[in-house]
Amino acid sequence: MSKYYTPKRTRNLYDPSSKMPYKLSRSAIELFMECPRCFYIDKRLGTRRPPGFPFSLNSAVDNLLKKEFDALRANKEPHPLLKANGVVGIPAMNDKLDEWRNNFKGVQYKHEKTNLLIYGAIDDVLETPSGEYVLIEFKATSKSEPITGLTADHHEGYKRQVEMYQWLLRKNGYKVSDTAYFFYCNGLRNKKSFDKKLDFEISLIPYKGSDKWIEEAILTAYNCLISDKLPTAGDDCDFCAYRKAVKSHFQK
Repeated sequence: MSKYYTPKRTRNLYDPSSKMPYKLSRSAIELFMECPRCFYIDKRLGTRRPPGFPFSLNSAVDNLLKKEFDALRANKEPHPLLKANGVVGIPAMNDKLDEWRNNFKGVQYKHEKTNLLIYGAIDDVLETPSGEYVLIEFKATSKSEPITGLTADHHEGYKRQVEMYQWLLRKNGYKVSDTAYFFYCNGLRNKKSFDKKLDFEISLIPYKGSDKWIEEAILTAYNCLISDKLPTAGDDCDFCAYRKAVKSHFQK
């Protein structure tokens, strides 16, 4: 059995009879929106989807950018790329930043109607002279063509990601800009040789978000959790399609 994957668990399952707040991550809500059945099997029945391989290079870029922002934060300086694009603000000085960045804590808010503790870990945040917060999200990839916008299908999830972060910070009493910025780092493939380094082209992509969908998403995810009925699969869920194909094969 892989040391990275436990197919069945008994801890951290949703219990409809419990009075304790249940922690539900931003990524779990995204899973629900993709496939209610996979979400239910995970949170109620205790079987997660098989994990993908870890994106170690993406994590390295993420960590280095956070260190870069931290150095600027210590000196109360704006990031050069943001400044060059007319974005006013410096990395926010907030005692909770380390907690907000922690994947197991993040920015948290207890949703009273459902008793769900919603949370998500941000990459960074700017503070403008007026005290408004501006979300910063780091992404890394390697494409032949320049990245100039959030136009791919999987970018819809990225948009919802920052919208959830904006919502969480607002629920914690912060004034938050509708516009977030993606630092999209594209590993260049057109160099003559490797030379023990990977060069990146960084695109700064603004995105004006809206958190109007979030309340309904939380309520429908909650209704899924409290049900004793297995929900239908998402239309485009490869995992459910695979399970269906395997079951059909062995029933022949």
